[in-house]
Amino acid sequence: MPKDHGIGASPKRREDVRFLTGNGNYTDDINVHGQAYVHFLRSDVAHGKINGINTEVAAAMPGVVRIFTGADFEGVGGLPCGWQVTDRFGEPMQEPAHPVLAQGKVRHVGDPIAAVIAESLEEARDAAEAIELDIEELPAVVDMKAALEDGSTKVHDDLTSNLCYDWGFVEENKDAVAQAFSEAAHVTTLELTNQRLVANPMEPRVAIGDYSRATDEHTLYTTSQNPHVIRLLMGAFVLGIPEHKLRVVAPDVGGGFGTKIFHYAEEAFCTFAAKAVNRPVKWTASRSEAFMSDAHGRDHVTTIELALDADNNFTALRTETHANMGAYLSTFAPSVPTWLHGTLMAGNYKTPLIYVNVKAVFTNTVPVDAYRGAGRPEATFQLERVIDKAARELGVDPIALRRQNFITEFPYATPVAVEYDTGDYNGTMDKLEEIADLSGFAARRAESEARGKMRGLGVNCYIEACGIAPSNLVGQLGARAGLYDAATVRVNATGSISVMVGAHSHGQGHETSFPQVVADMLGIDEGMVDIVHGDSSKIPFGMGTYGSRSIAVCGSAMVRATEKIIAKAKKIAAHLMEASDADIELKDGQFTVAGTDKSVAWGDVTLAAYVPHNYPLEDIEPGLEETAFYDPANFTYPAGAYACEVEVDPDTGKVTIERFAAADDFGNIINPMIVDGQVHGGIGQGIGQALLESCVYDENGQLLSASYMDYAMPRADDVPFYAVDHSSQTPCTHNPLGVKGCGEAGAIGSPPAVINAVVDALQSGGHDVTHIDMPASPSRVWAAMNK
Repeated sequence: MPKDHGIGASPKRREDVRFLTGNGNYTDDINVHGQAYVHFLRSDVAHGKINGINTEVAAAMPGVVRIFTGADFEGVGGLPCGWQVTDRFGEPMQEPAHPVLAQGKVRHVGDPIAAVIAESLEEARDAAEAIELDIEELPAVVDMKAALEDGSTKVHDDLTSNLCYDWGFVEENKDAVAQAFSEAAHVTTLELTNQRLVANPMEPRVAIGDYSRATDEHTLYTTSQNPHVIRLLMGAFVLGIPEHKLRVVAPDVGGGFGTKIFHYAEEAFCTFAAKAVNRPVKWTASRSEAFMSDAHGRDHVTTIELALDADNNFTALRTETHANMGAYLSTFAPSVPTWLHGTLMAGNYKTPLIYVNVKAVFTNTVPVDAYRGAGRPEATFQLERVIDKAARELGVDPIALRRQNFITEFPYATPVAVEYDTGDYNGTMDKLEEIADLSGFAARRAESEARGKMRGLGVNCYIEACGIAPSNLVGQLGARAGLYDAATVRVNATGSISVMVGAHSHGQGHETSFPQVVADMLGIDEGMVDIVHGDSSKIPFGMGTYGSRSIAVCGSAMVRATEKIIAKAKKIAAHLMEASDADIELKDGQFTVAGTDKSVAWGDVTLAAYVPHNYPLEDIEPGLEETAFYDPANFTYPAGAYACEVEVDPDTGKVTIERFAAADDFGNIINPMIVDGQVHGGIGQGIGQALLESCVYDENGQLLSASYMDYAMPRADDVPFYAVDHSSQTPCTHNPLGVKGCGEAGAIGSPPAVINAVVDALQSGGHDVTHIDMPASPSRVWAAMNK
């Protein structure tokens, strides 16, 4: 029978009560007494020289408090980049300045030029329209390969070129890889695009700056996935505010998908301006503003080559990728196409030699950074598409080709510098074949053909690296922050518990799943455990939520702190029962002396901790509160196998997803229901990329897909009901819970499954189509059929 509580159970998400009843507390719900409102005047050209900004008329308009321009931020630090990449020649990347408000030039449509603070948002907008700009429009560079040509317009005049870095990995493998290709019995080559995406979380970004002259303290309320990181970056590198004088609060956050990890100009501006005007200031992004101010995702163009021997064993893999950085380096942008991408190019396969080259390029577009999966979807799409193409060229079954090359022995050190601790890729494939009913596909294809439709089956595998770690390793790779996490477990006198965690929930269900872990360890009711997060003044220093790290990293810190609580509580219980603490056992909320009927309840021990009338004061202090920091020894490596069946209408090119199955290995599962939801959401986003979404610029750097009128988000009827399974569990060997990560898997594994299915459908209809780039829109599919 399914468990009804503790680890492995599926209690309903407790946070959903407030969300579904309209009682959530989102950043835009916060209003500080006396606040004014901010509106940013943004560039409508992609590249231009600022010759003049005249704010005289605007400043005199009703309600205007003050207007800021880039000149007000001279001497203020620019937005920092949190990861430095060293290129294949041993040189550090080119790292341009990123001012809070544009100084000298604008570099993308949406670049903030001026900020108007007024008594109302409407008055701020009116005044912004009255600002007179003299901007000399310059040629824009949008295409990455053109940006690297001699004589191309430079996005940053002080850089030597538009090349951020030319990264090679593993550089020592380059010649051996070339030799393997020269000796290969078969080589498959594929050119593909991983298109630019807009993240589109449900809640747009908000920033509210507040300042107290009495205490010289700043508070920033913001929609952030990691408030402590924002406090560190903004305080230390931009505004020079000591950390003990800066509080960052992230309340309920309506989705992030990566785009709310980063430190943005609007956060720094509102914090700075609140002190300058001596009153709180609030900015809320409109949806159209979010399209041109939030960091975008993906945007890679890749050539990938796979070498095989005469027995169809993979012998080498080689890729060359151009990765778009946009106009500036966002917080973690340099790491996404390098260390979060190149290290995953082995996938599930024992390919002995791999070489990955990435050229990161500046263009006059919105900066690009981590978006759900962050480098791993790009790696998986490349790898799984080229394997599928190879299987068709060789005339072999694509599943059999994958099985032949699966890694089967663990731990396994890949040629791209990571070591998988556990996995069972044949096991997940076995499960996939079962839940997807692949044996019945031929009959379903025949039925589709009888209705005049082409039916295709796409299968793929994936592996990802979650919980980026350890800090000493990522530090060597260029990370400018640690990647540990922390938790404080505070037991109250009556036995209830407050757990302060560095992770931040924006849809993952931490308030439900985290208490399951603590309650299970203590044998108490989960309702006695409360999770505190999102406020830098209340929680220990933590690194936030991204990279499917919450339960593996922050959850492990929580386990370590709870273990300390148990150890101290056993000493108190031992004293109360006149026994040795080595003989004390804790089960179902009762401390007992092993081999006896002596026992004392959890609540009696916690009360004794705070009312120490009978207490071992000579040994330990009163109170029951412990903190632990956890720095993982390795990534965790979730993996899985996905299958997609599509129908293609030969008259229109419309693709309909008929069936989708996902078999995942997430290690030990804390809450199966929450895991199901995370996988469902990820697959939906992956389907959106595969069939619908694309962020498009014209040659002048104008954003053509700047609203939902032009950017096709998936709707309910674009996705099927999913068959998901995560019973194939190989627990992680290096964290105390044996967990991996689940939040990004669906978005990693689904795009290649969909495209493989579309190609299969077109080939079943007699069309010579070996690849189709995402999104496989009706027009693109129809054109491929009728080329």
